[in-house]
Amino acid sequence: MNYSKRMALVKPSAIRELHKLEHDPEVISFCGGYPDASLFPVENLRETYQSVISLDKLAFQYTHSQGDATLRQQIADKMQAEGVACDADNIVVLQGAQQGLDFAGKMFIDEGDTVLIEAPTFLGALIAFNTYEPHYIGIPMDSQGIDPDALEVVLKSGQAVKFLYTIPDFQNPAGVTLSADRRRRLVDLANRYDFYIVEDSPYRDMRYSGASVPPIKSFDSQGRVIFLGSFSKSLVPGLRLGWAVADKEIVQNFAQLKQAADTQCSTINMKVASAYLKTFDHASHVENIVRHYRHKRDVMMNTIADTFPDSVAHTNPEGGMFTWLTFPAGFDADQFLKATLLPRAKVAYVPGVHFYADTSHMPVNNARLSFSACTDEAIAEGVKRMGDVLRSYLG
Repeated sequence: MNYSKRMALVKPSAIRELHKLEHDPEVISFCGGYPDASLFPVENLRETYQSVISLDKLAFQYTHSQGDATLRQQIADKMQAEGVACDADNIVVLQGAQQGLDFAGKMFIDEGDTVLIEAPTFLGALIAFNTYEPHYIGIPMDSQGIDPDALEVVLKSGQAVKFLYTIPDFQNPAGVTLSADRRRRLVDLANRYDFYIVEDSPYRDMRYSGASVPPIKSFDSQGRVIFLGSFSKSLVPGLRLGWAVADKEIVQNFAQLKQAADTQCSTINMKVASAYLKTFDHASHVENIVRHYRHKRDVMMNTIADTFPDSVAHTNPEGGMFTWLTFPAGFDADQFLKATLLPRAKVAYVPGVHFYADTSHMPVNNARLSFSACTDEAIAEGVKRMGDVLRSYLG
């Protein structure tokens, strides 16, 4: 095949490969970060689609690459309520937040440019950025998110940086949340060392405990932060609707990239999302899914506490979909999954090695568990099976 060199950098998602396990009825899978489909507002969306189709012929027409104007204003209103200074011209509607990652890579990265990422980080971001051939530097995290002291050490070395990619709210995969003080400091460092911040926050509405923390974008004083949001978790992922909030020049560049990539998001889906937000009480829907996910999280956390050996640590997320396991030093989570956990317990997780850019220098004793899509019974049974095997395996 006469493919471009770039295609050699396009790799399948290891998590997508693990999703195949979910079709095995004997396996309890904690791999996928999927919403619980039983919580989708199907009847409200059916009613909204019927209304939009019957009343608005332009729902089938082309529209602006930046996105439906009414929906952009609704998103701007939401972001203003979060403390972000913006208007509809600061918004571009995307095919999910994932498209924003691709556009950020396309717009900023030349071969060899330095991109700072959390260690560990979202696998989908690495997939999006890899084709533009960046040089990654992973910044360690703790219970309050990315470590700004470690970040500043890198910056003081004189390394030119294009942008920092971060998931500050209920981070995927670690489940931790970046503190407000650290968010302010990231903006200060970006201003001082001249780089951008890509703030990826698809789980922001899914807070189950603790106090809300303002977006990094709310501290932005020089237009250096690109905020990426999504309706995939708070509404439904099948609409494929997300958004970016950014300086107007960046928004216009994103809109031009959309013209090249897909012209625009689906007109009818944007109009349906807008009409749904006008017609129904979306805040009550979010409260409902938060209540359900909080319960799922608590089932997982309580069962881990009851059944796992003390030598296995885990994060206790205030929201989102994930907890991060840390096994004892020398424990190989990938090998344990394949050779022991799957054959003996029929339970699956995502080994932590898949969430690091530098495969030559990474811990092998981590794993990500997702609680969002499983039933309460499956969570309790799967975690108990895993705990039993771990107790036997670790002695």
